[in-house]
Amino acid sequence: MTLACACLLLAGCATVPANNPNVVPPQSQYDSIIVDGNGRLLSINQLAEELAPADVVVIGEYHGHHGAHLLQLLVQSALYQQRPRQVLSMEQFALDDQPELDRYLTGQSGEEELIADTGAWPNYKASYRPLIEFSKNRNVPVVAANAPAHIVRCTGRYGDAYLDELDAGQRRKLPDAPFTDTAEYRRKFFETLGGHHGQAENSKRLENSYKAQLLRDNTMADRVIRALKEFPGHQVIHLTGTFHAENRLGMVAVLERKRPDLDVVVISPVFWTSGNTLNSLLKAHQEKGDYLYFLQPLPEEYKDNERHRNSITEQFRNATELSCD
Repeated sequence: MTLACACLLLAGCATVPANNPNVVPPQSQYDSIIVDGNGRLLSINQLAEELAPADVVVIGEYHGHHGAHLLQLLVQSALYQQRPRQVLSMEQFALDDQPELDRYLTGQSGEEELIADTGAWPNYKASYRPLIEFSKNRNVPVVAANAPAHIVRCTGRYGDAYLDELDAGQRRKLPDAPFTDTAEYRRKFFETLGGHHGQAENSKRLENSYKAQLLRDNTMADRVIRALKEFPGHQVIHLTGTFHAENRLGMVAVLERKRPDLDVVVISPVFWTSGNTLNSLLKAHQEKGDYLYFLQPLPEEYKDNERHRNSITEQFRNATELSCD
């Protein structure tokens, strides 16, 4: 598919006012509709032209959504035409995966070796392979931006004190201030997870989970800052789950606190469900990003509440069996 064809599929190549009654919702899992802060519909090429001056472009995603990953690739490709001095930064790889990621990018290992040696996400081939291959073929540096999974997991289990148990080499790789946050982000996190200050045990567990979340956010922000220093004059495209970036919270808030001089642009996804209109979606979600892209919802995972609970319980059981030694 050419970029021009994709542009037509995703948004049309003309700018359309937000109150246009003929705007229809995404028609497939691969479609998306892009708007700016004023509700103007944009093509990929129009979006890239507006993003070109930014130091950092943060693209939030719904993990595993086909439309989100296609949009990320199209934005990367279109921005490369504007600014070929580009760095791709990814939540989907942890910082200790960087050597193996570099080996693959320089042709020293194969894809199955990359997947095995980094513990790549299960949807790597369908979702992230195109971005990695685009980068590999053009010598675009790729940054493994997340905190190591075992450190995040054990921070979630024992809290911030766990970092004191790391050896000096491990600790140096993490940010100096790994739990920088904002009051608004804390409030959002606890509300999203149903947190309240009732039962002490649950409150402590949720507090530790929040510290693990902050460790991810701070590590990603730190890696972006390091990338800008290592590759001066480059534009960084950072990919992350939307919770880490929307409303300029999470890693974006940390990034802007530590480097207030940066021009950071946030692109956030929103589901377009039955009964929505473009105006209603803008009214409800406009603050989530400098640009929004609307996607068709993913299929409902469970109809049976008991099976859903059992699935979540099993995930927690498997996590608790992993050692923090």
